[in-house]
Amino acid sequence: MEGSPGRTSRKPWLNGILFVLTVVSTFTLGVLLSLSYFYPDSPGPAPAPKPGLGSILEPRILLLAGLYAAVLMIILTGHELGHYLTCRHYGIEATLPYFIPGPTLIGTFGAFIRIQSPVHSKRQWFDIGAAGPLAGFVLTLPALFIGLALSKVVPAAASQGAVALGEPLLLKLGSALFFRHVPAESSIVLHPVAFAGWAGLLVTFINLFPLGQLDGGHVAYALLGRKKRYVSAAAICGFIILGVFFSYSWLLWGLLGLLFILVVRLKRPGRLYRLAIGLRHPRTFDEDLPLGRKRTLVGVLVILIFILSFIPDPIKGLSLLGLLKQAGLGVR
Repeated sequence: MEGSPGRTSRKPWLNGILFVLTVVSTFTLGVLLSLSYFYPDSPGPAPAPKPGLGSILEPRILLLAGLYAAVLMIILTGHELGHYLTCRHYGIEATLPYFIPGPTLIGTFGAFIRIQSPVHSKRQWFDIGAAGPLAGFVLTLPALFIGLALSKVVPAAASQGAVALGEPLLLKLGSALFFRHVPAESSIVLHPVAFAGWAGLLVTFINLFPLGQLDGGHVAYALLGRKKRYVSAAAICGFIILGVFFSYSWLLWGLLGLLFILVVRLKRPGRLYRLAIGLRHPRTFDEDLPLGRKRTLVGVLVILIFILSFIPDPIKGLSLLGLLKQAGLGVR
């Protein structure tokens, strides 16, 4: 992910501190994933042992937690270095990646760089925007498939109470490859490395939404020019549909998009208006010129990656309709 152009202070120590804190937050989540992997509940006369506090210090738990953190950080770093090195290639100033630690589903809020000098060509914007998802996706593939090979099947009752994750198309294809004959009443417990691959797909597909300063916004602008606004409007509608039928968290994105459109249309002075203008994609002098066959083909590849990575419901069972049903509001 890239931030909008602007002047920022050069503080590499801040990048380093945030990197270390993100390693800690991803490692912490890795411990929980490792405990779930080694200690799934098992029904029957001989249930699996329950993990105690001392289980956290088991070498195999710590090793697997460290492996999860390392794999995910490699994916995120590769994604951001794709942007950063492309900027350096064109002589465009950019900061080192800022990693954002946090108690999220994957142990981090992701990472971003800030571009500090103008980008004058839409071909440059395309290359900068596409480089991150391409690099991240290439690193995600081995993590996902190696992790799937190490994942295991448990009775369905053993997974009751666990968080059910949404499955991107690529994960479904991988599961069909590695788990062809899974009994009907069984579930797959993802190896932490496979979960890191799933997290890589989640980060990739979110960044590829064709909005503002997201990677997908750069690619869409380079491919479509001013017509990108129609795709962005469709994306906002898509967020609302996803929120209603799959996961209500998408509604926040949709509402932010609608607020952005409203603020820009009003053209009222103030901080909110300046923020909204800052989220618009910068225009270039070659906006109406063809992008070129090679980059157009790469654009098609980026769209394919978005489709393979798309996760409509990162956590299943959180649709707005589902919540209304649980509340007994008579929605059928």
